Amino acid sequence: MAQLSDDCFAFGGPMMSVDEAVAIIAARVTAVRDIETVDLRNADGRVLAAGVAAPLPLPPFTNSAVDGYAVRSGDLSGDTEQTFPVAGRIQAGASARESIKPGHAVRIFTGAPMPEGADTVFMQEDVRLDEAGRVVLPKGLKAGANVRPAGEDIVAGTTALPAGQRLRPQDVALAAAFGLTQVEVRRRIRVAVFSTGNELASPGAPRGAAQLFDSNRFMLMAMLARLGCEVSDLGILRDDRASLASALKQVAGAHDLILTTGGVSTGEEDHVKAGVESVGTLVLWRMAIKPGRPVAMGIIGGTPFIGLPGNPVASFVTFVHVVRPTVLALAGALQQDLVPMPVRAAFTYKKKIARREYVRVNLRRSADGVLEAVKFPREGAGLLSSLVETDGLVELGEDITKVEPGQTVGFLSYAGLT
Repeated sequence: MAQLSDDCFAFGGPMMSVDEAVAIIAARVTAVRDIETVDLRNADGRVLAAGVAAPLPLPPFTNSAVDGYAVRSGDLSGDTEQTFPVAGRIQAGASARESIKPGHAVRIFTGAPMPEGADTVFMQEDVRLDEAGRVVLPKGLKAGANVRPAGEDIVAGTTALPAGQRLRPQDVALAAAFGLTQVEVRRRIRVAVFSTGNELASPGAPRGAAQLFDSNRFMLMAMLARLGCEVSDLGILRDDRASLASALKQVAGAHDLILTTGGVSTGEEDHVKAGVESVGTLVLWRMAIKPGRPVAMGIIGGTPFIGLPGNPVASFVTFVHVVRPTVLALAGALQQDLVPMPVRAAFTYKKKIARREYVRVNLRRSADGVLEAVKFPREGAGLLSSLVETDGLVELGEDITKVEPGQTVGFLSYAGLT
């Protein structure tokens, strides 16, 4: 398990920016050391423990990029149509056994190896055959056209996949193109997830008249699963300091991260702060973010602890900016910056300076073809419908104080936030 110092997340400022939070996490969280070997079929989403150097060039041999006719560029006049006899035929997967003869063409297909001496391919759509079966080549084709040189994609020996890469399907494809069947990856991060509060009932259990079914825990577990974590569902912790502290201490040694939702504010019935402090250390961050702000981070027995707000939208947003970078750091993954896509605002909005805000929006295509962001009509941080019925978030930086229709804003799709 991860073993962090008690003051790992200490911060001296009164209000922490989102960028400061991510920087502290990335710099101070230590990756798990356990490494395992997995089959390529199971490698998607895993984090590479070591870089993969190209064991061979890609492509491994010079080949044709099209179906057509291979020739020697030195035989081309460049300023007039020419007719060459066709000597030979090379299919994909076959060997080019003979060198091309001067003044001749070879019929060749996409992916087939170029015959020795040939360096240019005419596309079959651009040529014609005469009555004698000779190929008539148009003028003006540049030397080297329609040929893929060996190593054009990747040179042998170069780092093709870096250590810390969180593997995607295209990365798995690249490893397969090298002939690899397995890769070394960090083991999955183990996360314990609790909800807190007497007002919560677990789905499937009886619900009191003054209770809500717990939704945050299931949202967070789904987001963690998409990050490749092994998740332990530890249910709901009641508003009791002693039992809460006992539960947190018990799971610390078997997990790399403890995640709770609710109970991190400063009210007298918010017991998470006191419970964590009785079995570990805690730093209560006030982040300059809306929705969100109160986020608890600390250490329990060397295991990092994060307490998120209870409102679902605030929990979602702070997960993206606090839990996500923590999980990536624990997994030894390269931090993946969230890059907003520029879109046009179709709403008016005012905000405080020096605070980053996230506005729930839908995208639509306007009459002039430009993508526009349309604000969800209600703003409450407790509205699950505002997450379900929108496409993503507009990110408004700390220096922005208002948004007017027509202004360019940054859009983050929900699909890219895990």
